[in-house]
Amino acid sequence: MTKEQLALEIIERLKREYPVAGCTLDYDQAWKLLVSVRLAAQCTDARVNVVVQGLYEKYPDVKSLAEADVDDIESIVKPCGLGKSKARDISACMKILWEEYGGKVPDDFDALLKLPGVGRKSANLIMGDVFGKPAIVTDTHCIRLVNRMGLVDGIKEPKKVEMALWKLIPPEEGSDFCHRLVFHGRDVCTARTKPHCDRCCLQDICPKNGVS
Repeated sequence: MTKEQLALEIIERLKREYPVAGCTLDYDQAWKLLVSVRLAAQCTDARVNVVVQGLYEKYPDVKSLAEADVDDIESIVKPCGLGKSKARDISACMKILWEEYGGKVPDDFDALLKLPGVGRKSANLIMGDVFGKPAIVTDTHCIRLVNRMGLVDGIKEPKKVEMALWKLIPPEEGSDFCHRLVFHGRDVCTARTKPHCDRCCLQDICPKNGVS
């Protein structure tokens, strides 16, 4: 089986296993996903979803958050860790959105990368989830799983993993595929315990079969 064939088989099996694929960060506007993605660095999505409720109660739109005192933002988002740098990036990002884009999030990948605190992973998430465009989100689950599954060979650098997956994953499948890897990585192909290969829908085609 070629890597291309393996990728297509994995995609189909994960679709059956996790028919509903989506981002586990709660948001109802694009700018809120930008905020949550920044807060999610070294923090669980579940905690972020709780913390942002207080942030949006006080600052319900881009303009108010752009005008907010950075120290006040920090006091609210501190439970997510790295409060000072996250608050600084969120403040700077919202200012740019308000001043340069009229409060809208740009639907251009390179423009997203220029926003404070936005890297390739975040930009891809926005492109895929908000704008429905082709995207590959190489978070820790994605990197771990595609290495175990044999889609990439010992590559740990996010951008290199992303570039390798672009060659294997059909563009229209990339975003949902990466979301399904998150679900699978949390429930079955875990990081902190031995993978639960006995209940994995991929066990017969996974070359690692339990070996990290």
